[in-house]
Amino acid sequence: MKVVFVTPRYDPAAIGGAESAARLLAEHLALEPGFDVGAYSTCALDHLSWENQLPAGTSTLNGVTVTRFEVKEPRRRAFFELDARLRGAPRRAGSEESERWLRLNGPDVPGLFEALRTADADVAVFSPYLFLTTVAGIRAAPMPTVLHSAAHDEPPLYLRAVGDAFVRADALCYYTAAERRLVQRIHPVAEKPQVVLGVGLGEPVEGGRRGGEILGIGERPYLAFVARIDAHKGADMLDRYFRTYKERHPGPLALAMIGPVSTEIEPHPDVVVTGTVDEPTKWDLLRDATAFVQPSALESFSLAIMEAWEQGVPVVVNALCEPTREHCTNSGGGLWFGSYREFEAVIDRLVGDEKLRRSLGTNGRAYVQAHYQWPALVPRYVRFLFSVVERARGPGR
Repeated sequence: MKVVFVTPRYDPAAIGGAESAARLLAEHLALEPGFDVGAYSTCALDHLSWENQLPAGTSTLNGVTVTRFEVKEPRRRAFFELDARLRGAPRRAGSEESERWLRLNGPDVPGLFEALRTADADVAVFSPYLFLTTVAGIRAAPMPTVLHSAAHDEPPLYLRAVGDAFVRADALCYYTAAERRLVQRIHPVAEKPQVVLGVGLGEPVEGGRRGGEILGIGERPYLAFVARIDAHKGADMLDRYFRTYKERHPGPLALAMIGPVSTEIEPHPDVVVTGTVDEPTKWDLLRDATAFVQPSALESFSLAIMEAWEQGVPVVVNALCEPTREHCTNSGGGLWFGSYREFEAVIDRLVGDEKLRRSLGTNGRAYVQAHYQWPALVPRYVRFLFSVVERARGPGR
């Protein structure tokens, strides 16, 4: 079977959970006998500017044939002005206005869309839902299409033009049951083939260094946050809550914020901002954390939570994020907060109770081992793809 994955960015250096998940799935699918896996993407690494940074053309990355196309133009200021206006009432945006939002959001990649029209793939897989590469790509694709929406409850999900991707896709794949419920509440997709798959984890690749040594804090305990450091990921809220916590609870606890910096964090003696780190360093930092905090309310899965659990570390999530809270309730591996007072109570409890930390971390690791390993996920996905292709070839198609 020939499968082509379509994402706005496809490179290990591109920071984005949905795109990383799609890349990992493509790489593992490429190991399956009888599968020829390719990827169409852009030359961009930055989702804010869509600047062409990588060379156009075809190369091979971890068994996947990757073809990159140049973005027609970088994102313009007009997008942010329109986005700010539509976010207040996305359901009221008309078709023309939402189509303009989609075009301005980008990335506009004419070469990619043309390549899709003439591709000989048996099925095309698109992710995530809100970019032009997905919506226009599904419109252009002559073969059956699968949408990995990576949806969370945010204004673009309600725009008519964006919703067109859900209506046109032949099938949908979700990270969590919570994501599936959300999409089915908003878009008419209940009759389409669907699967809740998740993302698989590989073995941790540690660097052999102590987390405190890497952070320069010695033996002090610390909370870990691994994501893009910006407001959309809840980094500013976590920073604010943690500073308040330290005012009320002086002590050795520190906070490690690990990832590329989009929002500047004011210097603080107990907050360490590492910037982007390599994989061994990330795994070392997770392993030695007292707890992992995922403050974002806009997650469809959170691979970082699974990585923390793989290291036996308890997690703390935003109560407003149904998918990550669902992970915690299903696994018994984490706690959640819906306000500063709840954050304070949860952190205080975890810091003071080693037995609880160990129990939550053990539960979380068992959950990851049982449900999110590639050897179990890939065969399920293979069966799903075959069913989608066979259905598309059926009578009347």
